[in-house]
Amino acid sequence: MKSFFTNLKQRYNIRDYKISLVFLVTLISLVGILMVRSARPDLMNRQIMGVCLGLIVMFIISFIDYKWILNLYWPLYALNIVMLLAVLLFGTRVNGARRWLNLGFTQFQPSDLTKILMILFFAKFLMEREQKIKEPKTIIQAIALILPSLALIYKQPNLSTTICISALFAVLLYLGGLSYKLIGTVLVITIPTIIILLVVAIQPNQPFLKDYQQERILAWLEPEKYADDESYQQLNSVMAIGSGQLTGKGYDNDATTSVKNGNFVSEPQTDFIFAIIGEELGFVGCCGVIILLLLIVIECILIGLKAKDTGGRIICGGVASLIGIQSFINVSVATMIFPNTGLSLPFVSYGLTSVVCFFMGIGFVLNVGLQPNKYQ
Repeated sequence: MKSFFTNLKQRYNIRDYKISLVFLVTLISLVGILMVRSARPDLMNRQIMGVCLGLIVMFIISFIDYKWILNLYWPLYALNIVMLLAVLLFGTRVNGARRWLNLGFTQFQPSDLTKILMILFFAKFLMEREQKIKEPKTIIQAIALILPSLALIYKQPNLSTTICISALFAVLLYLGGLSYKLIGTVLVITIPTIIILLVVAIQPNQPFLKDYQQERILAWLEPEKYADDESYQQLNSVMAIGSGQLTGKGYDNDATTSVKNGNFVSEPQTDFIFAIIGEELGFVGCCGVIILLLLIVIECILIGLKAKDTGGRIICGGVASLIGIQSFINVSVATMIFPNTGLSLPFVSYGLTSVVCFFMGIGFVLNVGLQPNKYQ
């Protein structure tokens, strides 16, 4: 053990270890434990276990040279595809979706790990093609490589994670050096296309979405019409957040009218954890959680700006983007800005796979921060 720490001191300057980032992710995770306890007391111990495991994994990964990991980018890509295929063939079905692998002692959701593996894969893929990123061939190759993951995750079905990874992929291309002109051109084409697809998606007998997905979009567009059905949870979530007012009704409030009681929302410990925060901790608590997540994103970006190579920059920017995108989607669903869809709030929502995978991402960011930066 002594020789291990001696080698670390020789390899890295431990004073460069970003304690501020470790503090932020630990603090937001403690908030998550408290909120999971309030929403589902029986799950608190498992959440604590997930956070402790995540911290250990983060610590170990932070001292593994990310360049060595990136050299394994093709095996990592193959591992991801194999896991997603295993879900399709052998996955456990819950509430009509096949997204989990039963490991005996716990349920593992490979699509959460996909997000981290894709960041690592494209960090190396784009770094090797840094001078060719603007060429159509490179862009087509990148799209072709992300499509199998998107298709397998969509097939589960898991539309929300498919959208999240698609948005993350777009950011990774930008971090790799994609031209502003090309990005602008894509946006000019994409935005009207999304509007057209949205109009088509709400038509009878449309071929793109499953019935429940279409109903969620309709409920988002006309919530009053679906108040007793698809929009029931989101309307209750918005009312719960509003009822918390400035400082909330108090932590672990167990009134019969609380949003976590009486089936006002399903899975309050995951998809609608922000409703619990709003009701019990109020506007102040909601802002506190959002600010903590924003500070984590900023810390990752700042570390990425000092990275010594493109791969390190993409890793940091990718992890920051993943946390930002997923947080935005989760909060938007809870506040009815987006249609109802299932994504966890990073570090806060219950879920061992999700929590550990986010800590893995932070571990890679910490290692980038330990490497001699590009100005040295």
